[in-house]
Amino acid sequence: MSLADFRGRKVVVYFYPAAMTPGCTTQACDFRDNDAALQRAGYAVLGISPDAPAKLAKFRERDAVPFPLLSDPEHEALDAYGAWGEKTMYGKKTTGVIRSTFVVDDEGRVEVAQYNVKATGHVAKLMRDLQLV
Repeated sequence: MSLADFRGRKVVVYFYPAAMTPGCTTQACDFRDNDAALQRAGYAVLGISPDAPAKLAKFRERDAVPFPLLSDPEHEALDAYGAWGEKTMYGKKTTGVIRSTFVVDDEGRVEVAQYNVKATGHVAKLMRDLQLV
């Protein structure tokens, strides 16, 4: 599966560091809980992390995530979207996933790019930004 499979649809693509961690679980469940509203507004949701497909399958099952969670272990999509790089975590510089969200229009163009988003409350803010609430 790739973003090209969604041509003709609007897509919310979010990048997260690691499945089944507290923050990423909060974020995935927030998207899960708002998936029906996003779908009604014409948006599909995709989550992408460097995790292995087996771990993502377990995450989807454990937390009843209704949308695809894609594996990007080589950081191809992460690099292409600028969602992989240096970040500061607990006061220490590290390289990894920059929690980010993108809204891609039905022609495949990025309409919204948000970097360093918070796991908690981000989906509500995104829906306000998209004027869905």
